[in-house]
Amino acid sequence: MLLIPAIDLKEGKCVRLRQGDMNQETIFSDDPVAMAGQWVEAGARRIHLVDLNGAFAGFPVNADIIGRIADAYPGVELQVGGGIRDFDKIQTYLDVGVSYVIIGTQAVRAPNFVDDACLEFPGRIIVGLDAKDGKVATDGWAKVSTHEAEDMARRFEEAGVEALVFTDIGRDGMMRGVNVEATRALARAVSIPVIASGGVSSLDDVRALCAAQADGVQGAIVGRAIYEGSLDLAEAQSLADSLV
Repeated sequence: MLLIPAIDLKEGKCVRLRQGDMNQETIFSDDPVAMAGQWVEAGARRIHLVDLNGAFAGFPVNADIIGRIADAYPGVELQVGGGIRDFDKIQTYLDVGVSYVIIGTQAVRAPNFVDDACLEFPGRIIVGLDAKDGKVATDGWAKVSTHEAEDMARRFEEAGVEALVFTDIGRDGMMRGVNVEATRALARAVSIPVIASGGVSSLDDVRALCAAQADGVQGAIVGRAIYEGSLDLAEAQSLADSLV
């Protein structure tokens, strides 16, 4: 079980949002590269990077910072999302050392784009499914679609994606605990790995997710809890490793 620290980038700073609201931000660092180093020192083997400006603009805005993080920590896997709409952007990220590119809104709007991306960049494409009450949300969570998350998950499994990042947007940034039941249900619906996101706030959440590893839950993205200190990343990763 991977504990994957999140670095959300807005205007060059490391921030956390509440439920994806760009107007409800907390700035945790003016130096995202140094923040990445802090998580690497704590034992992170992968880092989750989100270009928040890009998610709303529809094209990468903080790509230069992501490239600097990749250069600084070449031994750490990076997964990146936010504003990825075409092959040129995917190639740009892969060229600077990013391991996986996460397609979110574009995957729901144009599923064929994911089909083509998986053929062009095999093993490098992850789809991010953000859901509220089982329905997929898009556009930085600003819109909730009529698509069922499990149906979309099966669709992208068939396309050949490497993994799914599943976010319960009702829990993200709220420190209310992870929605293990919904995450486990999605993982059971497909045979590819699922990475949990949203609401991981304690060692109990880590234990609960580790218990779902057999169902296909590969990892968990952790955010506000490690920034505010209610969850120690090193301790959490050590616990996860011990529960394999």
